[in-house]
Amino acid sequence: MNLKPSIYQGLPVALLTQHGKQELIRPILEVALGCRLVHTDGYDTDLLGTFTRDVARPSSQLEACRHKARIGMALTGTTLGMASEGAFGPDPYTGWMEWDTEVLLWVDAKHGLEVIGMAQGPAQSLHRMVRTTEELMQFATEALFPEHHLVLRPDHSEHPDLYKDLSNVNSLLRAFHAARAASTCDRVFVENDLRAYCNPTRQDIIRKAAENLVQKLSSLCPHCQAPGYGITRKVLGLRCKACGHPTRLPVADIWQCVVCAHQEQRDTAHGWADPGQCDRCNP
Repeated sequence: MNLKPSIYQGLPVALLTQHGKQELIRPILEVALGCRLVHTDGYDTDLLGTFTRDVARPSSQLEACRHKARIGMALTGTTLGMASEGAFGPDPYTGWMEWDTEVLLWVDAKHGLEVIGMAQGPAQSLHRMVRTTEELMQFATEALFPEHHLVLRPDHSEHPDLYKDLSNVNSLLRAFHAARAASTCDRVFVENDLRAYCNPTRQDIIRKAAENLVQKLSSLCPHCQAPGYGITRKVLGLRCKACGHPTRLPVADIWQCVVCAHQEQRDTAHGWADPGQCDRCNP
């Protein structure tokens, strides 16, 4: 394989989305790679899962990306496609903070490769049960409404009736009164809308994932010149300055090709680990 950095210059790349992600991704990819993003909304991506839980995602985050990319390629007749998928949960450090992990998958059918861009960070994802308009508006302030949209349900978080696209006070109050009237316990469940066009915090992380994808696609394997050469794992074991015991801090990165599996180890740390980060000195 003899791929060059400009291999994607001028080529169409399919992106299937209903939630405005093309406007976030297009300027980053087209400027860096010279490709042409072809947006399609010809398939209802909510069938593959929704953040409001009315449709469960049947597969992993990466599999959902792969499925969407392939559908977009089929709809547009391209050999290049990409897809974006987010996942929300507790942060990986303390487990207390809401966290957003965004994956962008690049699929190159002609050369048989996939490249993954990723970014993560704190999410704007709050939820609460409210009874009064005062409680609702207090939550709205904390949830960064109206820039971040809200979703309402009667009674509880899994009620089948839901009110979306709430982006101003009037629509929010109308939905609140309707949801409370439908409630059996005079309570309404309110939460941030996590769809991309409804959540600016998530939009920022999607942009960062696109930048990460561009970096990987611009990194060529030194052996076969395929794009996507990047870090696949870290080597741990930086030694403690006080006792010399290996810590859980990294000492090197493993870089690997997505096509020919060529890999190399690149040292990332020099010196010693602080004893405060040593399990033996600071158990």
